[in-house]
Amino acid sequence: MNIPNIGDIYHHFKGHIVEIVCVAKDSETLTEMVVYKHTETGEYWSRPLEMFNEELDPQKYPNASQKTRFVLLKSGSSKNS
Repeated sequence: MNIPNIGDIYHHFKGHIVEIVCVAKDSETLTEMVVYKHTETGEYWSRPLEMFNEELDPQKYPNASQKTRFVLLKSGSSKNS
């Protein structure tokens, strides 16, 4: 499974550009969560790592121009530990 690195820049299939802040764990479920920042709005969001990496359902998103929810545009300089 792809684990994004701090500082990586991704394109969301709906057109947003996001920067990875970190990969964290939910304190209750221990689910790995990707924390990212929308470069346009500065808002912080999180999504389960599994969902971050998922392929899009072509029936649900027939007009999507990419196969996965997020596509790496530029690698950051920091590695997650």
